[in-house]
Amino acid sequence: MSTSHRIVLLVTSPRLPAGLLTAAAWDTLRSAPVLTGTESAQATAVRAAGVEVTVVSGGATDALLAAAAAHGTAVWLAGPAGDATLARELGLRLARQPGLAELELMYGSWDPPGARLLDAVEVMDRLASPGGDPWKRAQTHRSLAGFLIEECYEAYDAINDGDTDALREELGDVLLQVLLHARLAEELPEGERWNVDDVAGTLVDKMVRRNPHVFAGAEAASLAEIEANWERIKQAEKARTSVLDGVALSQPALSLAAKVLDRAGRAGLTVPLPAPDAQPDPESRLGAALLAMVAQARQAHLDPEAALRKTTRALPLPTLPTLPTPVPPPAPPS
Repeated sequence: MSTSHRIVLLVTSPRLPAGLLTAAAWDTLRSAPVLTGTESAQATAVRAAGVEVTVVSGGATDALLAAAAAHGTAVWLAGPAGDATLARELGLRLARQPGLAELELMYGSWDPPGARLLDAVEVMDRLASPGGDPWKRAQTHRSLAGFLIEECYEAYDAINDGDTDALREELGDVLLQVLLHARLAEELPEGERWNVDDVAGTLVDKMVRRNPHVFAGAEAASLAEIEANWERIKQAEKARTSVLDGVALSQPALSLAAKVLDRAGRAGLTVPLPAPDAQPDPESRLGAALLAMVAQARQAHLDPEAALRKTTRALPLPTLPTLPTPVPPPAPPS
């Protein structure tokens, strides 16, 4: 049985400014009675545009059916969570009584890519604000430094293991560190503070500036030319006076040695390596020997850090014995 009555479930994104809706959504809102389950920023914005919005505290399904019967069309302005319970209830009712009305789902706005990052920022703000998580509020950039390195290594392990599900989770943990550092920076003294938008803005500016072949119409015939342009732009930005400027000195020693030799080689410099036999003590001889091996790896286009990590992880280590369960001491005599 067909019917001319229509109920429109209007769903909107809670991550966009209230009132930022499609033209079709505004046309629908202005053409029929609008009901909603609770006051919200979206309801306020719709009222501000001259549309009457009625809050229904109970019996929403019956209220919608009555409004559709009286006016031909009724609109339900869904709350921030989407009102899935009402949608199921209304769908079941119309499945049993299809002649009452037709149900239409309309998206008045939808999440843009990256919208859940706004949720992550909001959650972190609550955790690091008064009344939130005492542990997070007690942290500093320095106290968190080790966690940032640890989370990056766990993401690195997931990549090496080819576990993309684990990688997704570990990248979330890295993002947590970024968000927490940015939130703590909001508490810095005036003139020093910054926030997560400053972090994102700096990144966006850098990506646009360093990729003129994408954003500025520059020509790039090959990957080598793109890399050369990147290095030229970066050098102009940083005004570096040494080939070692910008090298992370806290990275593992093998990767640090490889990075130093690579930087020198790309600058056209020949670095004289120390002879192991000429060193005055065992530690210096070992360091010189390792540096020579890093140089050999670079000539062979191998990553010494990755090679040693791969070999170490492949060691046939014996399984550690299971420790016996501790036996509690006997109860004292009564």
